[in-house]
Amino acid sequence: MNVAQIATTRHTCKAFDPTRKIPAAVMNDLRTVLRFAPASVNSQPWHFVVGASDEGKAKIVATLAGGFAYNAPKAQNCSHLVVLCARTDLGEAHLAAVLAQEDADGRFATPEAKAGQNTSRSFYVGLHRDNQDLDVWIDRQIYIALGTLLQAAGALGVDACPMEGFDVAAVNAALGLGEKGLRAVVMVALGYRGEGDFNAKLPKSRLPEAAVFTDI
Repeated sequence: MNVAQIATTRHTCKAFDPTRKIPAAVMNDLRTVLRFAPASVNSQPWHFVVGASDEGKAKIVATLAGGFAYNAPKAQNCSHLVVLCARTDLGEAHLAAVLAQEDADGRFATPEAKAGQNTSRSFYVGLHRDNQDLDVWIDRQIYIALGTLLQAAGALGVDACPMEGFDVAAVNAALGLGEKGLRAVVMVALGYRGEGDFNAKLPKSRLPEAAVFTDI
C-alpha cells in the first residue's frame, strides 16, 4: 500500500474491539515513529504517556465525564491509549540534553557545528519565548508527531482515533503531568475497529483538489 492509498483508506475509528490487542512488535514500531517524528530545530518538546493496561487507561477514562463522556468507550476499549504531551517550557536542561544526544549520535563533524546547532535552536526557543507564543510553537510540533503517528498506524493496519475532547486539567492531574513539567495536548486511541465503528462503513469525504491546491 502506498502513501496515497493509506491517506484515502484510513479513517477515524469510532469504536474499538476490546478483545484485540496490538502486537508488541507493531507497537514498538509506532513508538519508534513517535520518537523520531520531525520537530522544528530538532527541539523534541514532547513526552508520550502510553496506556496499555486496563489500570493505566482507567486513570484517563475516569476523567472523561460530562461533555467528554462520548470518548470514554474509545479510551477504555482501545488496545493502547497515547497521550501526547508538551513540555511546559524548553529550559536549558532540556536543550542541553538534546544537544548532548546529537553529539553522542555523531551529528557534529566539528565543535563549530555543535555550537552552531546550539545557537540556532536557542535562538528559536528564545524568539518564541519573547513573542509569548512558545506554547503555540510547541503544540505545532506535537501535532506534527500526531500526523506522523496516524499515517504510520494506517500503514501498519492499526486503527486510530485522535481525541481533543477531554478535560486537559483533569488529565494533567490524573497523570501527575504538572510536576513533571508536562501538559496534555491530544490523545490517540489505537487498536482495531469493532462492530460499532460506523465510520468504517462511510466513504471518505474531502473538498475537491481544485479547492485546496493552487499551482503557480
